[in-house]
Amino acid sequence: MIKIAKTKLFTKLYQRLPKHIQRKVDKQLLFLVQNLFHPSLETKKMGGLNRWEARIDKGYRFTFEKIDETIILKTVGSHDTGLGKK
Repeated sequence: MIKIAKTKLFTKLYQRLPKHIQRKVDKQLLFLVQNLFHPSLETKKMGGLNRWEARIDKGYRFTFEKIDETIILKTVGSHDTGLGKK
């Protein structure tokens, strides 16, 4: 079974999100655990060996790494923040 781990940065950024976006994140994480490539996630490989991005909605993204059966959530936020660019 897939496990979710959150970095301190992810948790900090998540707590800053509006509540309605937090609910969307929670929903997308359920999809992520069930199917890494669920269509609504639009999962894409980023630069680097094991870095991925996924969609929350039109303006929000999150990044993660998958190591064995663990997904490590890295960043979350508006498009650039969620991709770790700001």
